[in-house]
Amino acid sequence: MAKTLLYRLFGIGKLPAALIDEFTNEGSLFSDEGIRGTVTYKNFRGGGRVSNWKRQWFAGAIILTKKRLVAYRLRERIIDVTLDDPRLAQMEFTIEEPATLAVSFDANLFQPDWKGRIEYRFRTPTADAIRDHLAKQFQT
Repeated sequence: MAKTLLYRLFGIGKLPAALIDEFTNEGSLFSDEGIRGTVTYKNFRGGGRVSNWKRQWFAGAIILTKKRLVAYRLRERIIDVTLDDPRLAQMEFTIEEPATLAVSFDANLFQPDWKGRIEYRFRTPTADAIRDHLAKQFQT
């Protein structure tokens, strides 16, 4: 898939160079950077924001290692959860359209004082592989 324009021009949506070695040491399984993504807030209250429904587009990155799932929105880490974290089982991983991984969860899962629902979507050819690997993780 084509990388975003922001990635091609400015490197926005790139995995931080300082963490590449860390991800490699953890055993990187799947990764993609410079990908298109969205975040949707539904009935959201928290962090000084209020929104009944809001969607924002971004350039980002996603990586699954043998130890954790990490995702970036622009240069901000938005998901960082270890594979043995019980909260991972409360997150929903689905495939929407070909090659789009949707990650949905209640906002209070990571921020106790937040309310509502957060949905991230990552357009990546590794979407099926990431979802399948995480599904196996829940079975064991």
